[in-house]
Amino acid sequence: MRYRILGSSDLNVSVISFGAWQIGDPQYWGSEAEDDPNDVIDAAIEAGINLFDTAEWYGNGESERVLGKVIKRYREKVYIASKVSPEHCAPKELRKACENSLKRLDTDYIDLYQVHWPFRHVPFEEAHTEMERLKQEGKIRFIGVSNFGKKDLTEWMKSGTCVSNQLGYNLLFRAIEIEILPECIRQNIGVLAYMPLMQGLLTGRWNSAEEIPEKRRRTRHFSKARSGVMHSEEGCEELTFNTLRNIASLAENIGVPLALVALAWLIGQPGVSSVIVGARRVAQLLQNIPAADLDLSEEVMTQLNNITQPLKEHFGNNADMWRTGEDARIH
Repeated sequence: MRYRILGSSDLNVSVISFGAWQIGDPQYWGSEAEDDPNDVIDAAIEAGINLFDTAEWYGNGESERVLGKVIKRYREKVYIASKVSPEHCAPKELRKACENSLKRLDTDYIDLYQVHWPFRHVPFEEAHTEMERLKQEGKIRFIGVSNFGKKDLTEWMKSGTCVSNQLGYNLLFRAIEIEILPECIRQNIGVLAYMPLMQGLLTGRWNSAEEIPEKRRRTRHFSKARSGVMHSEEGCEELTFNTLRNIASLAENIGVPLALVALAWLIGQPGVSSVIVGARRVAQLLQNIPAADLDLSEEVMTQLNNITQPLKEHFGNNADMWRTGEDARIH
């Protein structure tokens, strides 16, 4: 396992971090068989993972509860990151949300407390001031944001600081590269990449949109005619699956599993501190761990960039995977 300093913090985080949403929200992720969370987290820590990410919204707090119960015996060896929902970012509500997360996590402090999405109902300064108070009280160690575009990130930094920005980023969705990633690099804000495997698409698990569970095919890759989508675009299903087949072919040619190629490419991107990988089974987690130490050649990295360039151009600089136009939440 390799480690990197997260932005301007002193957190030396593993390049693969553990996404705890999956272990606390079967309603979203499905009721298929899963291992005991104790075993999965034990395996993660044994593999060198030291950053565990969750949110109050995941499973209506259940993800935090499950993680807190299991991680307690490792508390001094790991970093816990959680997120406050945007509707809870008014000062009093933010404090209450943080304290509730602390109770569910059964811990005295959260290492990285992040704003889950940009909010518009209160000034950023008010939320940041309250987070600074929580920091001074020892309830949180560092402040982070999530899903903040260049404009919102600039406004947030006028009020204070953040050490990280959690963003959707993978081979099939590279929109953050246009404006947001360069801004994060400029301001020494570490990027935590979520959905690195596009919720399973980059594992080769599905060969058509019809095979994908409804809740995992709501992004702008898919047609507006699909149930559950929140955008008004035609989608790019044919381009997405053609691109996926080309990535899979390259992976086969170099003798590396598709998922490892996708993760290693992402870990190798400038500005990325850690890649958040969720897992409900030990075997699933262990299949992905080798990506942490996998260096793809410059030629392979270039080929992957070229293969996915048409998708990058299709999505443009809108980094909201789910919404477009005035509905886009990332500014």
